[in-house]
Amino acid sequence: MGGRVRARKRGRDRKRARESERASEREREREREQSERGTERERERAIERERERAIERERERARGERERARERASERERERERERERERAIERESERGRER
Repeated sequence: MGGRVRARKRGRDRKRARESERASEREREREREQSERGTERERERAIERERERAIERERERARGERERARERASERERERERERERERAIERESERGRER
């Protein structure tokens, strides 16, 4: 009689051990999936940050472009002004020559 009780107890112990092993396997699986999701989110965030940095670099480049264009335009304007000044000086000289 004692043998049967012990056998049943051993069976219960094995069953409990199997269930416990399955539970810890599920737990490991869940942790691994969570970790993968975490790294995936990190990767997505890194990609998003890189995209934002690229957009910012492009804006900076465009801003620099506009600055240089403005600088060239004002340089041309100054050159035209100097040219007009030279023409007026020449005009004044010829006026003086005519007066004499």
